[in-house]
Amino acid sequence: MTSLVDVTTLAHVLRRAAQTEILPRFRRLGSDDIRAKSEATDLVTEADERAERMIKAEVSRLWPEALFIGEESVAADPSLLKKLQDADLAIIVDPVDGTFNFAAGIPAFGVMASVVSKGETVAGIIFDPMGDDWVLAERGSGAWLRRPDGETLRLNVGPSVPLEELVGMAATGFLPKEKRAEIMGNLAKVRYTTCYRCAAHEYRTLAGGYVHYLMYNKLMPWDHLAGSLISAEAGAYVRRFDGSSYLPHHLDGGLLVAADKDTWELLRREVFTL
Repeated sequence: MTSLVDVTTLAHVLRRAAQTEILPRFRRLGSDDIRAKSEATDLVTEADERAERMIKAEVSRLWPEALFIGEESVAADPSLLKKLQDADLAIIVDPVDGTFNFAAGIPAFGVMASVVSKGETVAGIIFDPMGDDWVLAERGSGAWLRRPDGETLRLNVGPSVPLEELVGMAATGFLPKEKRAEIMGNLAKVRYTTCYRCAAHEYRTLAGGYVHYLMYNKLMPWDHLAGSLISAEAGAYVRRFDGSSYLPHHLDGGLLVAADKDTWELLRREVFTL
């Protein structure tokens, strides 16, 4: 357990933001409430911005010593990311993960937060506004599904299976163009692969034992710190493509998450040949 930030309190901050700023706008966004950022599929909505402002205000009140890094805050001030590596305490937030889905009216989006202390991720939270529950973890304490009524269930990744039976998710859109066709061809070796366009739900699905692997090439801390810790605490093997550990300041190098080390090595050798 980390004494730096009360994870239950932070989890309820995310829930309040979802209830007051996100859910009331789901399938009720006007044309002026949605904007493209880097490309047509990279969106920000009024809900993202309002939820982040609310979460930031609460974090500043409860943990004034913490560096706050939110996806939309970094969009406005990219220099914030450079402060993460040296921060004694940081709270990283994705106010709406899966904004494309949210804007399209697809009920697959989440609110994520992680706690970083001296360069190490020590806690992660993923809140599902539609299901009204959290998946969360603190380093060394396991991964848990927790409901607002206090019901709690420990999460564990699924068992190992042969290559041809593997089911997972791969965000192939951010792979290098010269390797994308090769990797997508290699994915024919597994049983099934998909992409929710929502890391929050992808990490929840793996930690619950329903899929065997996840693959990402673009690494932003708000997308992956919470989920990678939750996955590891559920028993997954989490490494960058070169086999090194994934740290909060890493923005490249890819990420492969698998139910165990043998499955990770099998996928790295046979499928994700980067």
